[in-house]
Amino acid sequence: MKRLWTSGIFMAVAVVASALPASAQSDLDQKIDSNIADWVGTYKHFHANPELSTQEKDTSELVASTLRKLGYDVTDHFGQYEEANLVSYGVVAVLKNGPGPTVYVRTELDALPVKENTGLPYASKVMVKRADGEVGVMHACGHDLHMTVFLGTAKMLAEEKSRWSGTVVLIGQPAEETIGGAAAMLRAGLFTKFPKPDYVLALHDSPILPAGEVAWREGPMLAGADSVDITIRGFGGHGAAPNMTKDPILIASELVVFLQTIVSREEDPLQPTVVTVGSFHAGTKHNIIPDEAHLQLTVRTMTPEQREKTLAAIARATNGIAAAAGVPANARRSSKFRKTRCRRRSTIRH
Repeated sequence: MKRLWTSGIFMAVAVVASALPASAQSDLDQKIDSNIADWVGTYKHFHANPELSTQEKDTSELVASTLRKLGYDVTDHFGQYEEANLVSYGVVAVLKNGPGPTVYVRTELDALPVKENTGLPYASKVMVKRADGEVGVMHACGHDLHMTVFLGTAKMLAEEKSRWSGTVVLIGQPAEETIGGAAAMLRAGLFTKFPKPDYVLALHDSPILPAGEVAWREGPMLAGADSVDITIRGFGGHGAAPNMTKDPILIASELVVFLQTIVSREEDPLQPTVVTVGSFHAGTKHNIIPDEAHLQLTVRTMTPEQREKTLAAIARATNGIAAAAGVPANARRSSKFRKTRCRRRSTIRH
């Protein structure tokens, strides 16, 4: 873990500073090492106190207050969601240090609705009530580590201003897991109210790489992500008389299996594509066939063309399977899409 923080913080500082001589690199490495104990505490705090998307109040306050203490000009509660009742907990912190490029460094703030079973002494015990029941909350996607590296980078940049020149803008992005946080910050004028970036840096930890290594490549490295919600509308009835129904559970089950053929038979095998059904909900009783089944998908693609092709294939498959099951056209609704700048949440209803 220590080597992960050291690598991530050093990478961000080195990029902002453009190029450091060997002696300066060694000195910076030693300074990072001297802060590790504090950053371990920060990491454990974030890990033990996760907050779901759009609920990152305490996390945002800690990030913002830490950046203020380091001398940054901080704007908190930044962002504007489409839903008027939602408060955005976005953080923007600016540190100007003479002429030079403007570099954004970004972290996420939110956690996932996952119950932690790691047994760690600092494991999350947070439970949250939602409309669909009580769920555990966990930093299962590494945002706790990202925030720790983010704050470590902020500290090193503030303390080493003699070694770099330019403007650093640190971004604490809320609601990354539900996609809307980036759009909320852009909607509120991120690129007009603050210096526009020449470069944007973001970090993501990976269990694939050995600790202490940093991976990079020219061109796309991580996929774009779409969230797709599908509602299959059939006709419910008694489980003992399925012939009197159009069973949405059966239709949705056929769709789950068929969706995998999009990747295996329609996509270029040299171009990574992922279509995953992460949620399947339908019904309330053993012997009742419901009217609807609900699916939630994550779709990962590497190019805009591949993305459009894959989403179109999902819509086509959903339409086709519903039609093959005998669901009449007047019971199906046309596709609706909600877009963000980088990601799109798609809703397909039938």
